[in-house]
Amino acid sequence: MQFYKKRDFGTFISDSFSFFKLYGKNYFKNYILLNGLLLILMVVVFIFGFKELFGQILGSNISGDSYYFENYFEDNLGMFFTVGAITFVLFMILMIINYLYPVFYLKRLAAGETKIRTDDILGDFKQHLKKIIILCLGMTFIMVPLSFIILGISYALMFIIIGFFIMLLVAPTMFNVITFLMYDYFNSTRGFFESLSYSIRTQFSYANAREGSPYWKYWGSTIVISIILYIISMIFTTIPMIIFFASLTTSAPDGNFEQNPLGSGFGVLFFILYAISVLVSFFTSNMLYVNSGLMYYDSRTDLHQKVELAEIDTIGINE
Repeated sequence: MQFYKKRDFGTFISDSFSFFKLYGKNYFKNYILLNGLLLILMVVVFIFGFKELFGQILGSNISGDSYYFENYFEDNLGMFFTVGAITFVLFMILMIINYLYPVFYLKRLAAGETKIRTDDILGDFKQHLKKIIILCLGMTFIMVPLSFIILGISYALMFIIIGFFIMLLVAPTMFNVITFLMYDYFNSTRGFFESLSYSIRTQFSYANAREGSPYWKYWGSTIVISIILYIISMIFTTIPMIIFFASLTTSAPDGNFEQNPLGSGFGVLFFILYAISVLVSFFTSNMLYVNSGLMYYDSRTDLHQKVELAEIDTIGINE
């Protein structure tokens, strides 16, 4: 697959699927080796930690004590703090790997590598450790607050009809800016703020203004891929909810189920299904990140001609 080239809206979608057809086996093999243990730990914390929490929320105040859940929270403050801290650390590590793994993988493919090993990706993480720390700080103290402000204003405007359309434009654009920032930060010599500036500017225009604006094809491909992934995730999240409400309406009332509906074997099944949906969302989100990578390489028109000339120079070498 050629990465540094101009693509239109339809090509972004088709090439995102073609990418996994060509490289999916090796891509997810390395992804599982990097993320597997972390994902398992997240699932364990999710099932056994939050099962207890949600069980108490659903079963609170059954005995008439209006402060039932508040008392439970105070009595188990240490457990909540420990589970919350572990979950936060695991989630942060997962997010770093989940966002940057596609960046390093596509960078190696674009450079001409075909068989990428887990050690290669780990080497990239170690090599760019300083930049990863700077990126995390920049994302935490600049991008996240800025995103909340922009999305908050857009959400507030949803009280009037125009707010819905603003949110529809802003959310995918913010996602593209963040992913372009990560791709550019590790695919160029630019610093954090220079890459941030590039990621914003390139959403609306190419370096050569005569080539027109790529905004709508970037926005459109992100929307389409997001809808596809949302439908897939809904399949897994809808099933537990259907089972849950069906059990509530069909089970004979005996007091125990109503007091703690997630405390039985059904509760374990409920959270296992939700854990599977979380795992599926982590895996399928890679298509969105790869799609963003293809858009980033589309924006790097400064490298398109260099790659084409390099390919022409190799013609006939192996004949």
